[in-house]
Amino acid sequence: MRSFFKFSGSDTPVAVEPTPTVFPNIDGADIAAVFAGNRVAGDFYDSVRVSPERVLIGLLDVAGRREANRKLLITAQETFRESGRELFSAVDINESDAMIELNVLINRRLIEASNGVHSCPAFTACYHERLGTLCYCNAGHTSGLLRDSTGIVELGSTGLPLGLFSHATSDARMVGMERSAALLLVSQGLVSCEGGGRDNGGHEFGLEKVRKVLQNASSLSAKELCSSVLSSVADYSGHVPLCDDRTALALIRTR
Repeated sequence: MRSFFKFSGSDTPVAVEPTPTVFPNIDGADIAAVFAGNRVAGDFYDSVRVSPERVLIGLLDVAGRREANRKLLITAQETFRESGRELFSAVDINESDAMIELNVLINRRLIEASNGVHSCPAFTACYHERLGTLCYCNAGHTSGLLRDSTGIVELGSTGLPLGLFSHATSDARMVGMERSAALLLVSQGLVSCEGGGRDNGGHEFGLEKVRKVLQNASSLSAKELCSSVLSSVADYSGHVPLCDDRTALALIRTR
């Protein structure tokens, strides 16, 4: 991986952009993310291997325009990666406790970095390769969608957005992912996209339409699934210039 840096007067490198995400290879699963636009807002996704059998996944939406919140994006990523490795590296851990603690740390460091409050809805999760389980926190983020042989369920909010209250916590929940199960995460900018034309004008795309795309995309790869969602949103909006970020992230268990 590489980071983007500038140099201060003392020739000390200072990060000015988050490190680009390179998704780890996951045994028995496929993962990808696709975004539309020039990343003008606060959508941010990341994934990192934290142990031989565990991979962390995160989709965050830091409030505000990207040029004003880069410091917060970098803070969130550094905490997500460094604290994630510390909390999840041991073999015998309580994943729910570790996930809650990770969100507490990100929350507090965002507050410190912003010198106040700065809303950051976040969906963070730990996927266990051998068990096929997903331990997640949804801190005020758009609901995740999990599709398996029984249908599609929403992984709704388990707490308040990060960056608001120093002592706030998000509950952690555990779900199993059977073979061919798919997790789909989308940003708020995607579901709130308004339609264009006579039939859709003024109406948001909404999570229900994302659900329909997921329902009809059973044979797609993770990247193809994300692209299909973004394509559907673009068609719905009439391909007008984007005023907000649109991001989709998918994890599909392949065996």
